Amino acid sequence: MYKNILVAYNGTPESRSALHECILIHPPSTTAIHLLAVIQLSANGMAGGYAPEIAFAVRTQTMGEELAAGRTLMAAAGLHVKTHLEMGEPVDVIGALADALGTDLVIVGHSRRQKFSARWWRGSMDALLVERVKCSVLVAVHR
Repeated sequence: MYKNILVAYNGTPESRSALHECILIHPPSTTAIHLLAVIQLSANGMAGGYAPEIAFAVRTQTMGEELAAGRTLMAAAGLHVKTHLEMGEPVDVIGALADALGTDLVIVGHSRRQKFSARWWRGSMDALLVERVKCSVLVAVHR
């Protein structure tokens, strides 16, 4: 039985699959469930010519809203969730939080929209994460 579950969520349909997988597992009320959103800012991510501070504020507000929506969905299924909003590279942040929490299971969403060859050559977050964390990883496939 899992005691600590970390669900990576960013509001995309793929990450919403991770929420649904956690709900399907139906962990008991004694399981600590953590919902994590990671803000990853890059030069390409600053659309519209915003200054970095404004871009960060906009992303923080958007991801905060996504976290609230994710928590609401999981609460409707009877789960008690603690949210986390962090900034950095997703694999690094997920791994560090999983370590800090003593996580037994990390759940992430995955898209099959990208060609297999592109994922293989460039790597994928899922593959990198499996190498980084010290617990089981459930990859929820978006259908």
